[in-house]
Amino acid sequence: MSRDELLAWIPSGHPDESLVREIHFDRLPVHVAVIMDGNGRWAAQRHLPRVEGHRAGIDSVRDSVETAARLGIQVLTLYAFSMENWKRPASEVGTLMQLLKRYLRSELDTLLSNDIRFRVIGRMEDLAPDIQEELHAAIQRTSSSRGMLFNIALNYGGRAEIVDAARRAMTSGVRPEDLDEQRFASFLYTAGQPDPDLLIRTSGEMRVSNYLLWQIAYSEIYVTDTLWPDFRRRHLLEAVLAYQKRERRYGGISSPAVIGAK
Repeated sequence: MSRDELLAWIPSGHPDESLVREIHFDRLPVHVAVIMDGNGRWAAQRHLPRVEGHRAGIDSVRDSVETAARLGIQVLTLYAFSMENWKRPASEVGTLMQLLKRYLRSELDTLLSNDIRFRVIGRMEDLAPDIQEELHAAIQRTSSSRGMLFNIALNYGGRAEIVDAARRAMTSGVRPEDLDEQRFASFLYTAGQPDPDLLIRTSGEMRVSNYLLWQIAYSEIYVTDTLWPDFRRRHLLEAVLAYQKRERRYGGISSPAVIGAK
């Protein structure tokens, strides 16, 4: 994707044009990971049931996925449902799963038209059969796409991923003395993918919530007060611009760990 192509997608005169013109397309983050937080607070502010926040958040997913793909991001990973989320009321969990099915059915053509490949990271085998069927169908239908890789972290936990990777390593026949960081990473859910360059968290919370614990060791962290249902193209562009102002040192020289935004 070039700057001109992205500008052609944005309506003429839209404020986002100026943000696009500031972006250095030769220094984009390769992998962007997002903790989508704030659906419940968004609903509470409007005196609505929590599930209405989740419904509104679908529009943010749609906008972020298409923006990232058009921008030229190679991998986008969204934290959709954690293993801890099973503790929520059964009615809320059920609604979340139905929204997931609806999203996959309604957006599959968009994923295909944008050459986006869909994948799931997490313990998918523990989900209900009908959910697994929808997920496998989307994975299969987009398997030949060669554009952006779109991961949904579903029934996911960072610690569980590391435990699962350790189990795979033990059963693979790898000798302990031959196991290094690179080899261990090949047993993670994200095997073969680059680690996130940029981790975005919405709603202003300053924690990583058991998300990609191995992979975000050197990620730049960007926190915005914007609640997830209000997160749109502009916010993603602002996060990328903030990322590009950082000098990544990978521990060589200490620098602030968090980029803040209002």
